Amino acid sequence: MSNDIVVKVETVSKKFCRSLRQMMYYGIKDIARGTLGIHSNSDRLRNGEFWALTDISFELKQGKTLGIIGPNGSGKSTMLRMLNGIFMPDKGRIEIKGKVGALIEIGAGFHPLLTGRENIYINGMILGLTKKEINDKIEEIIAFADIGNFIDSPIKFYSSGMFVRLGFSIAVNVRPEILLIDEVLSVGDLSFQNKCLRKLAELREKANAVVFVSHNLEHVRNLCDKVLILNNGKQIFSGNTDKAIVKYQHLMDQKRLESLENGRGFELVGHISSGDIFFADSGILDKSRNKTDEISVGDELVVFFELEVKKDIKDIYFSLGIHNEREELCIWHISNESESPGFSHFSKGIYRILARIEKPNLVPGVYTLSFAVRNSETKETYERLIKYKKFVIKGNRISRGIVNTNIEWSMLRN
Repeated sequence: MSNDIVVKVETVSKKFCRSLRQMMYYGIKDIARGTLGIHSNSDRLRNGEFWALTDISFELKQGKTLGIIGPNGSGKSTMLRMLNGIFMPDKGRIEIKGKVGALIEIGAGFHPLLTGRENIYINGMILGLTKKEINDKIEEIIAFADIGNFIDSPIKFYSSGMFVRLGFSIAVNVRPEILLIDEVLSVGDLSFQNKCLRKLAELREKANAVVFVSHNLEHVRNLCDKVLILNNGKQIFSGNTDKAIVKYQHLMDQKRLESLENGRGFELVGHISSGDIFFADSGILDKSRNKTDEISVGDELVVFFELEVKKDIKDIYFSLGIHNEREELCIWHISNESESPGFSHFSKGIYRILARIEKPNLVPGVYTLSFAVRNSETKETYERLIKYKKFVIKGNRISRGIVNTNIEWSMLRN
């Protein structure tokens, strides 16, 4: 490795076995073959095995922070465990310069019957510190953890938040050259989370490198110089943090869209029908007026509904609703309340209704449509669809709130 690169991962793959018994059998067999100098064939899948990670490659330079993000089960924690030496890769190579400190799992490496103070000594020695070095740091570790008199209580009585406080304090105060952190900043109160963020900012200046796994995109955006995205055990992006977050949000939107529509076709969340009108299809259209399931932030939103009308109906109007993933109503519009011409009646036949919203200003995410046809005089409902069709709005920034707005900030001092 060049002098400024402290972590280098080259085409690394890791496999696991679904059966514990089979895994133990393969392990014993591989150890025996290795002892006899016979190749273990660990780079090939055997019966019951699967690849948890495949061909992962990246480099991390000194003083930089790498974020690893991805859906659940994508291999993030497995990658971190390989960097920490808990797992060995089945293919590829990992090179690391410097002492590694890790906070990978709540309570990992702690003995439940020993006190917090005793566990500090055990963890410190595991990390390669002498007793004298631990003595020099123990008051700083205890002060940072801030768990009061519980420091001298057996840790089996600790809450999950206390575990994280102590584990994080040990990991960051032993001054590791490379720090590995797996989704721990979401535990604990706001004061402790802020203390952790300040400490991480300090470590970014002093440590050789930090590898940070998290689902909190705000933390990733603020802490990481570059980001690796994993999906189904494969590396789909490595590079600029802002670009990575946009790509990850789009990936998650597509996954949620697929999950919502998988196997459901046109199944409705709610459907009310008089039998006089039937819906044939609905959705959104792109700029060329072709059917699509995604548009970009800033694009106009064109919604269509295809109807089959069974008899002549007078005095009709339409209502359109758009809901976000939290089931919040973001847009609601009624046709006879607009300045556009009203709809006088339906005669028997097939119709396509278009509703064009020039600037919806909705944040990136997954949305659903609701639609209804009613009588403006009697208020009776002919057809109503609730959260009928799903679509995605993709964008280039972190989603906050419901709508995108431009805002001007100012500050006055009294």
